[in-house]
Amino acid sequence: MDFFSILTLLGGLAMFLYGMQVMGDGLAKVSGGKLERILENLTSSPVKAVLLGAAVTAVIQSSSATTVMVVGFVNSGIMRLSQAVGVIMGANIGTTATSWILSLAGIESENFFIRLLKPTSFAPILALIGIVLLMFIKDQKKKDIGMIMIGFSVLMFGMDSMSAAVKPLADVPEFTSIMTAFSNPLFGVLAGTILTAIIQSSSASVGILQALCMTGAVPYSVALPIIMGQNIGTCVTALLSAIGANKNAKRAAMVHLYFNLIGTAIFMAGFYAINAAIGFSFFSDAANPAGIATLHSVFNITATIILLPFSRVLEKLACLTIKDKKEDVAVSAEDKEFMILESRFLEKPAFALEQSRNAARNMAQDSHKALFTAMKLIDNYSEEQAACVEAMESKVDRYEDELGTYLVKLSHKDLSETDNHSLSIMLHCIGDFERISDHAVNLMESAQELAKKGLHFSDKAKAELKILEDAVRDVVDTAYEVFDKQDVSLSEKIELLEEVVDELSKEVKRRHVQRLRTGECTIEMGFILSDITTSLERIADHCSNIGVCVTQVREDLYDTHSHLDTVKDSSFYHELEEVREKYQLP
Repeated sequence: MDFFSILTLLGGLAMFLYGMQVMGDGLAKVSGGKLERILENLTSSPVKAVLLGAAVTAVIQSSSATTVMVVGFVNSGIMRLSQAVGVIMGANIGTTATSWILSLAGIESENFFIRLLKPTSFAPILALIGIVLLMFIKDQKKKDIGMIMIGFSVLMFGMDSMSAAVKPLADVPEFTSIMTAFSNPLFGVLAGTILTAIIQSSSASVGILQALCMTGAVPYSVALPIIMGQNIGTCVTALLSAIGANKNAKRAAMVHLYFNLIGTAIFMAGFYAINAAIGFSFFSDAANPAGIATLHSVFNITATIILLPFSRVLEKLACLTIKDKKEDVAVSAEDKEFMILESRFLEKPAFALEQSRNAARNMAQDSHKALFTAMKLIDNYSEEQAACVEAMESKVDRYEDELGTYLVKLSHKDLSETDNHSLSIMLHCIGDFERISDHAVNLMESAQELAKKGLHFSDKAKAELKILEDAVRDVVDTAYEVFDKQDVSLSEKIELLEEVVDELSKEVKRRHVQRLRTGECTIEMGFILSDITTSLERIADHCSNIGVCVTQVREDLYDTHSHLDTVKDSSFYHELEEVREKYQLP
């Protein structure tokens, strides 16, 4: 094996790893976070958790990615440690799908149709289709599918290059002697562990082993312990991910490690004991890619069958390793809400965006509740409810800070066009939610001033304010629905209501001035009324901002004035008359 063969080997390895990365990213984008949401919601039983873990990993082609996600789920409180155990076991089974795909490279036949099954035969076709989808098709979903095809093709070309580069090693005595050394189970396990820990992917390290097997110089006695080590080495990714996480997340990473360590010990002890008793005839035979895939699957399935009934034991073992301390501070309910913005989810942008949507919905609900509570205080003031408004406003402020920071980080990730639209909407709208909660505090302060000074609005002023408040409630409900469902068809209703709120606010102020002249009202009451109507008017303006933002982003229109001109056509003013009639002042 000369210098240029080594270069070919390294280039093939680079293509292999890159192809796996591109294919995994493409699959994750096509799934749009759906797989992770399923994983999050459907882990009610251990068997179901195993099946889901296997399915998700088989699709995204990475047990490391799945276990890192699980660590994130546990850290954010989305998933319990007991639920995580089954998913982790399933992830180990799911990762064997890659080795079965790669085993197709070992197909040898003169039959035309069988030769078509060989990846080196159909990979060029997939690459061609993929590049056409990527370059000439505008639909983002099809582009992502093209990326998956190209990733798979690059992966297979890398595999083929590695196989071709290492083929001459079959005739090198030194290579054979090195492989013989790995037939010692401890050395083999250690070699597999180190290789996988370095490249952070058991699928990739199994692929490398399959490429080496094509030389015909790697017997099953060498391959078996290396495969065992590869399963242990893949735990490194989850262990690194758990650094800085809470105790349960660290325990989830330890469960992954213990599962593979104990599973390896049991499997190897049983296998070598049976081999010593009866002697497996295949053990000294040269391994092939399909045989590697079989060993990989048999080990992971056997380990799961044996250890799944003892999942509680694994959980307790992890708890004994990562112990609770007396000085540990319990996480508050509010802090738990913010833990869904887990940094580990950023590695799966589609799912991170889904978590951001959940956080934005929570933020919207809190600002909505703060506003409606504050509006009730004007007629029925309560210190307890006033404190609730302040607490909710403080929480909304925190959401703006933490969610905004998270979204900025997420904006640097590779997102689909639809997800980019959603991210833009959230970045623009969270500022409006925060300002609405600020105005809720302003309303609460006005109500507080009325209560402390023992002041009361006249019956006429109360009736007028009620109509204005009703209009504001409607515009807020509509705007929040537009944001939640991203339904642009409702945005015109926001503009109608916002226009009416502006008119009502001016009319309420005008009528107050009239009452002031006749002595029915005081200047002091006028200042408070003006503060309330101004806050309500500003709230409607922010609702308009939300409606305009959703419409602009969805329709790729970024000129606000031209957008509003489009909305306010002749039919708009006809509908405006109908809305005015609904909110007539008495």
